[in-house]
Amino acid sequence: MEQPTYRLGCDIGGTFTDFVLVNNITGEFHTNKCLTTPSDPSDAIEQGVRELAETLPGFMDSVEEIIHGTTLVINAIIERKGARTALITTKGFRDILELGREKRYDAYDIFSEYPEPIVPRSDRAEIDERLTFDGRVLKSVDEKEVVTLLEKFKKDGIESIAVCFINSYENSINEKKIKEIIEREAPEMFLSTSFEVLPEIKEYERTCTTAVNAYVKPITYWYLNKLVKRLGTIGFDGKLFIMLSSGGITSVETAKDFPVRIIESGPTAAVIASQYYGQMFNIKDMFCFDMGGTTAKSCLIQDGHAGLVSTFEVGRVQRFQKGSGLPIQVPVVDLMEIGAGGGSIAKISNLGLLQVGPESAGADPGPACYKQGGESPTVTDADLVLGYLDPDFFLGGTMELDIELSKKAIEEKIAKPLGTTMVEAAFGIHDLINETMASAAKTHIAEKGGNPNIVTVTAFGGAGPVHTYGLAKKIGASAILVPPLAGVGSALGFFTAPVAFDLSRSHRRVLEEADLKEIELLFSELEQESSKILEGAQSGDEIIFQRTLLMRFVGQGAEIDLSIDNKDFTEFSREEIRTMFDEEYKRLYGRASAESHVEFVTFKVRASLPKKPFSISKLTTQTRDIQTCIKGQRQAFSVIKKDYIPFTVYDRSKLFAHAQFEGPAIIEERESTIVIGEDTKARVDEFGFIWIDIVKAAGAEADRRDK
Repeated sequence: MEQPTYRLGCDIGGTFTDFVLVNNITGEFHTNKCLTTPSDPSDAIEQGVRELAETLPGFMDSVEEIIHGTTLVINAIIERKGARTALITTKGFRDILELGREKRYDAYDIFSEYPEPIVPRSDRAEIDERLTFDGRVLKSVDEKEVVTLLEKFKKDGIESIAVCFINSYENSINEKKIKEIIEREAPEMFLSTSFEVLPEIKEYERTCTTAVNAYVKPITYWYLNKLVKRLGTIGFDGKLFIMLSSGGITSVETAKDFPVRIIESGPTAAVIASQYYGQMFNIKDMFCFDMGGTTAKSCLIQDGHAGLVSTFEVGRVQRFQKGSGLPIQVPVVDLMEIGAGGGSIAKISNLGLLQVGPESAGADPGPACYKQGGESPTVTDADLVLGYLDPDFFLGGTMELDIELSKKAIEEKIAKPLGTTMVEAAFGIHDLINETMASAAKTHIAEKGGNPNIVTVTAFGGAGPVHTYGLAKKIGASAILVPPLAGVGSALGFFTAPVAFDLSRSHRRVLEEADLKEIELLFSELEQESSKILEGAQSGDEIIFQRTLLMRFVGQGAEIDLSIDNKDFTEFSREEIRTMFDEEYKRLYGRASAESHVEFVTFKVRASLPKKPFSISKLTTQTRDIQTCIKGQRQAFSVIKKDYIPFTVYDRSKLFAHAQFEGPAIIEERESTIVIGEDTKARVDEFGFIWIDIVKAAGAEADRRDK
């Protein structure tokens, strides 16, 4: 018998750390879930691996690779727990991090708050150097000036340095010079240069992204080094990969150099998994909904592909206000934060109204029912009181919940102040979080030109399957898909992602004046650079390149993305490029101006390796009697009748191919719980996916068509 080999996916969330182990020969999965250890995330990883080893002794010796996603970077930014960082910039640009775009994110709020710059003004320094807009050197770097500055940084206790000069995306000569000096005179300091991190136009975004990379580089370096050593002590001798925000995976070495690229590594994996399932079942429009213990994310997948954006924000002062956070200009899957998670705290606002989130109880102390000292009621406490969760079967029975503590917290903190019953307060918490997420989801779908009535909602995360039914009803969707192992969907999604890396470079040229040979040379250089990065992750496979143009009308401040064929750029005609631009612009905005000139702004290349084989095994359960899948009945709250009614409880592990049943129902598995109302019909396919249809009343359907 052939010796099995394994791949392990490990996703560190704000509340739980998830594990999925796949047998490369049989396709069999093993899962685990344990509480995250915020003080040292690697503690939870070692704990989870050791718990898996109780089921499969010695499996670590046969693990070929581990794919890891983490919230370490984004948490360090939000909590401001990064390294003490200095910024070196061009003379006259010291205050770019505070000036930003000189725009108010809320024009009518005179008390608008803005995030503190990641580097305080006292740690920002100027160098008397200068390049023109087209890259010509006006003033070179003075080595003595740099050495004097480094001596000051050493005295001040600076750990990491960010370098960002004006117009350096067109010519990196001055940044390369200062890099040589720093590496020679201060090799102990971590260094991030903008020509390596982000050689793109837009000075504020480029400076902020480079500074953030420098800010989190030391903690990422030490964490990954420690993780590699800890994994080695428990028998791991394979390759460790890190999930990128762009949907690919990369080597530990690349993640150390560019930690800003892994800010959204965990949530991205669920989207990549949803994209894989959409292609697997040929579903045109999918809405990925991933709700964990701390946050909830969503993404609209159209025509089998999740969109990529080049800029997003972290650490927003106002959670849903664009412009109130730190701009990060790196490729990232087009996610939207649409609410909170199971640990979101419910409270009474200053206006005397019920408010849920954005504060979270996290893993420590966690919801009141965790019995770890938490006194504030959370979404999980409400779900427990409403009967959706079994206190004796949380995490498959490995973690007992205390429903009396949930009732007490909801009664004292919510019900009494509002003058309602405890049950009404619990349902208010559950329904409000659904409403908050649904409102944001409808906005996200509309912005992408989608229709919420025709999307299939896919549920991920420990809390996602509990809330997907309520979310789907509120946005008007009638189809829900819950994949196998939905509760650890991000960890499973790692296996569907390719080894990949994105590089870009800005080079502004008006279309009519551009030298197409020069652009082809630029693309070739990007492909060579990305090839070297991928060689560090894996060698021997043919590299696949994808090219993208970022273009705009001359005078505009925003660009549109144009994916182009991977052929010699000189084979394109200017007319062909202009036609592609106009067609995409019309699709997005309804019209294009034929008489206006357009320009190239940025050129992008994605390099990726062929995906490793991955598939979901078919169900092997032989029974065909649905009664054998029933665990019993439980009183749970109906969102239709606004009262407790009997819900049939099913054991998902016993469900068989082509099984069919109707709601109200609760389907339990170790990692999550699915809750569906009495207006649903469910079926199980041969791979174990649960397809749920929300049956609309005839009158309601007619009303919808009339509108």
